[in-house]
Amino acid sequence: MHDYILLMHDDARESSRADTDAVWARYFEALAKSGRFLGGSAMGGGKCYAQSSAIREITAHITGYIRVQAASIDEARRFLEGNPVFEAGGTVEIRELPRS
Repeated sequence: MHDYILLMHDDARESSRADTDAVWARYFEALAKSGRFLGGSAMGGGKCYAQSSAIREITAHITGYIRVQAASIDEARRFLEGNPVFEAGGTVEIRELPRS
C-alpha cells in the first residue's frame, strides 16, 4: 500500500458548486468510509522562503490537499469520484508520497 496526496487546484469551472460545505461533507464522509483516508485540509496564504533569494509569493493555484492510501496511482484515481473540485471541472493532481 502506498500513500498519495491529492492536490486541489483553483481552476474549477463551477467554483460555487465546489465550495459548498455540504458537498465537501459528503465527499469526506465517502473518503472516511473507504478506510483509506489519511487526512487533508484547505490551504491558506503564505510566503516562499529560500536562503539564496528574496521572499516570493506562493503558488496560489493549489488550494488544498487530501492524503489517501492506495495500491497504485490508478487506484488512487478512484478518490476523484465525488471530489468537488474534480466534479466541477477543476484539476486534482495526484502524487505518490515517498516512503521513509
